[in-house]
Amino acid sequence: MKQDPRFKDTDQESHSLQDDINQILDKLGTKKNRDLLFQLLSVCINFAETTTDRLDIKIASSALAELHEAFQTFYPYRAVRKLTIFGSARTVEDDPNYQATVSIAKAMTKLDWMIITGAGPGIMAAGIEGAGRENSFGVNIKLPFEQGANLFIQQDPKLVEMKYFFTRKLIFIKESDAFLVLPGGFGTLDEAFELLTLIQTGKAQPAPIVFYESPETNYWEDWLEYVDRRLFDTGLVSEADRRLFIITKDEDKALDEFSNFYRNYHSSRSVGDLLVIRVKKGPSPSELKSINRDFGKICHSGKIEAIPITSAEKGEKDGLELDRLALRFDRVSHGELRALIDRLNQVSSL
Repeated sequence: MKQDPRFKDTDQESHSLQDDINQILDKLGTKKNRDLLFQLLSVCINFAETTTDRLDIKIASSALAELHEAFQTFYPYRAVRKLTIFGSARTVEDDPNYQATVSIAKAMTKLDWMIITGAGPGIMAAGIEGAGRENSFGVNIKLPFEQGANLFIQQDPKLVEMKYFFTRKLIFIKESDAFLVLPGGFGTLDEAFELLTLIQTGKAQPAPIVFYESPETNYWEDWLEYVDRRLFDTGLVSEADRRLFIITKDEDKALDEFSNFYRNYHSSRSVGDLLVIRVKKGPSPSELKSINRDFGKICHSGKIEAIPITSAEKGEKDGLELDRLALRFDRVSHGELRALIDRLNQVSSL
């Protein structure tokens, strides 16, 4: 194995530590992802070798333990599409937004999706009520001033309790295929803006985002007025990034946004310097020519091409049955990338 750069060649003790780590991995019979596990153990050892406060180590240890628990909880369900629902913990049961959340969650489970919420009261309880316990995950945040998990998800094996907001938000984003955001307070807006930021910068996979509210309120319309005036109109956010989300008061439109996004598009991943877009059916040669004419500008070089499965994907048995397009993406034009996905969902071969 290639020597970890954090260990110096001249340091005999460091060589011994590398040997010790390898012996631990050998004892565990670890073959898969051995290089990454070696790095992880090396980082842990670095905490002992460098000047680090006890609090720093405690934060790192707690965060890692939370992530491990969450990964283990979600792993058996990785093949199932999931919708995360954000919204206020203070929304009461007779609020139209509560009832709409129940309705949308129930409809999504009929499409074979599962629901993820924060596991608390209000909109979070509404999402789990609509989906049912068997179709729900709760990612609860431990707070001193709010009750624990709601009755719909209490003591369920798909409930994860977390101390840190940053680990909780990481799990929401990583494990979800779509997002429904209802009106809420500071926490909801924090989640909404971080979600937009991660997709806008390519730190999260492209996904449909719906800001929903009942016809009786104007929460998102007021929010959009501020965003338009202070962000889009002043150039602080690219005009193309409007494509990253929709605002609606129509439940059917929200449901269509989620299901249509995956009508043909399946997923994307980086392979070397290529962005590989996986679809159920690739475009025809004439459609691909049209796609290049309209979206070729998002390539920093070359063009959008149909390709066979890459060796990396084949080795990981990742989406073997899917068709593929590849491009050298400029890594900036994520609004245009969303528009490309919309186009691919309309190809004639479907």
